[in-house]
Amino acid sequence: MFSKEKNLNDWHLCGFGNAPATLFQSLESTHSLMKARAAAGEILPGTLIVADTQTAGRGRHERTWASPAGLNLYFNILIPLDGIPLVSAPQITQVAALTFAEVFKGLQDDANAQGKGNQSIGKVTVKWPNDILCGKHKFCGILAELVHIPSEQGSPKSCISMGVGINVNSSALDYAHLGRAVTTLKDICGERINREKLLQALIGNLERAIGQFRAFGIRPWVSAWRKMDQFIGARGTIVINAHCTDNNRESGEGSVKKTGTICDMQDDGSLLFKCDDGTTETVYSADLEI
Repeated sequence: MFSKEKNLNDWHLCGFGNAPATLFQSLESTHSLMKARAAAGEILPGTLIVADTQTAGRGRHERTWASPAGLNLYFNILIPLDGIPLVSAPQITQVAALTFAEVFKGLQDDANAQGKGNQSIGKVTVKWPNDILCGKHKFCGILAELVHIPSEQGSPKSCISMGVGINVNSSALDYAHLGRAVTTLKDICGERINREKLLQALIGNLERAIGQFRAFGIRPWVSAWRKMDQFIGARGTIVINAHCTDNNRESGEGSVKKTGTICDMQDDGSLLFKCDDGTTETVYSADLEI
């Protein structure tokens, strides 16, 4: 994983079930392209789209995702929902986050064992629902949306279009203008990562995890989160704001904020949160600030 990297055009990748992978030097957004091609019926479920840079990369609530060229991973995978109830589809992002975090944790452990890792930064973990952090510094974000691929044979095929951005070989200084706590895998591990090999591992592990999720549901990943988590019992703020953007993120305009204590992730993937007013809430969708 720490070997020298080949040129992007020479990477060997595939999606789920050996579906095709398409690589681009530059795109506005892998997520936008995947959604458009899926809606037009131009691609197969399982397809993978990868960009070396994005000119309009976005995260949740249209927040900017900085996408410097030649350094990081920006990709989108079209996950088929065969055998998965639509009501369970949102949990796929949690499965993905925990699956990816295990890969990143393995890299961190290897680097630390070799005496190269930055052990002062903390441990890799998942902040509910699907942000991947090291300590309190984010380095991987996941954005998912339900899409339907039209079919001439019958009903449209439901899939999750999952966009992923990972700060791999960039530096935390590249994100200073964002005003957020950000890190990168290179900063965590102390050396550059081979992005091709990392992406191969992530896609392979995710495909196996989706098969397990299809069979067993979210509970095994809830157990994994509890073992990995650094936040149970910690103070936090849940922010409910469907229109939160870069412009109003700090002001909180239009949002509902509740401060309290993080109690647990429940067996259905929801967050159990005890508010300072004495009430306890089950939270299914919100941002969690720590």
